[in-house]
Amino acid sequence: MSDTLTLLNARLAQDSDRLHTLHIAAGRFVAALDGAPTRDLGGKLVLPGLIETHIHLDKACILARCELRDGTLEEAIRTTSAAKADFTEEDVYRRGAAIIEQAIMQGTSWMRPHVEIDPLIGLTGFRAVKRLRDDYRWAIDLSICVFPQEGLLNNPGTEALLCAALADGADLLGGCPYTDSDPPGQLRRLFELAQEWRVDLDLHFDFDLRPDTRMLEAAIAETQRAGMAGRVTLGHVTRLSTLDKPTLLDLARRLAAAGIHITALPATDLFLTGRDHFCNKPRGVAPLALLDECGVTCSLSSNNIGNPFTPFGDASLVRQANLFANVGQLGTPADMLRCLAWISTQSARLMRLTDYGLTPGCRADFAVFDVRQASEVVAGIAPPVMGFKAGRQTFERPAARLLHQ
Repeated sequence: MSDTLTLLNARLAQDSDRLHTLHIAAGRFVAALDGAPTRDLGGKLVLPGLIETHIHLDKACILARCELRDGTLEEAIRTTSAAKADFTEEDVYRRGAAIIEQAIMQGTSWMRPHVEIDPLIGLTGFRAVKRLRDDYRWAIDLSICVFPQEGLLNNPGTEALLCAALADGADLLGGCPYTDSDPPGQLRRLFELAQEWRVDLDLHFDFDLRPDTRMLEAAIAETQRAGMAGRVTLGHVTRLSTLDKPTLLDLARRLAAAGIHITALPATDLFLTGRDHFCNKPRGVAPLALLDECGVTCSLSSNNIGNPFTPFGDASLVRQANLFANVGQLGTPADMLRCLAWISTQSARLMRLTDYGLTPGCRADFAVFDVRQASEVVAGIAPPVMGFKAGRQTFERPAARLLHQ
């Protein structure tokens, strides 16, 4: 198979009114190329591969094993923990592979799976996801984040297992302070471990609608103390949705100054929060638009698919972007582009990808959409029609046809 390719008649998000030619050699975009095979895209839009910054492959597709009654966070943690007792490496691998294959066909080229580590599951889930990372490298890059879902300081043996996973190839460390008996203590210990192992942090952070910012204040202080600007991400952060504008503006500017990233997980956050409200239900989703305006690097992600945390999903990041646009009341073409950035260019910054994009030198990982304007991808929940990894095609989606009678 040739390792060169020239794409003809491609539209680009930043200049969609004219057609472009893109050249690929040795898995990367190059400035010019002679004699390569050509592919005519016929005016379709090319975007860099989408980025899933926060997803749980190890507990995906287990809804049939769990009894869903109340739909609360506490129930989701409890029933998933019970189901986890029967997980095997092959079981996790099979369910994770199903989600990865869906994600690939939705245009996703990078993924950060968050994998639970504790004495109950041990390293079973991590070993399965590590195999998935190797087996699907031809189509998607996985960066594995290991974290203690059910507590760290209150769960003896968990820290040793986290360290074993980091020693065995986990890429970064996560956390879940709100499930610990000592949330500030877990936060401090995670920063110590991140410095010891020289890895980034990506934390599940608060998950209620109390306007209490003390843990966020602590995260800002720990990030600054550790000198980890640009290397700390907080997911969910639903309390941000409860703050008045002056308070939120002040906190957003401080998050930006500290170099802390924020990931919103709209499907899960909408499903779990605000259940104690019958009318005037709060949205409970981090307000990325204002955070972004203040300089915070933001991302959108799927979180869970087919389990008590989120009973639905199809691994489409475009669908998550469209959902967030609805929740955030973002309706202009410029708004759609911002939502698109939160599953692509902003997510690349969050994951510190240095060769992301469509310019010479960048990795030739991209998806093709049958639209003229990039804003139409989010507005119309457009599915990608084909995708490429390192310049080689990974999937195709034939167009549907009307059968006129």
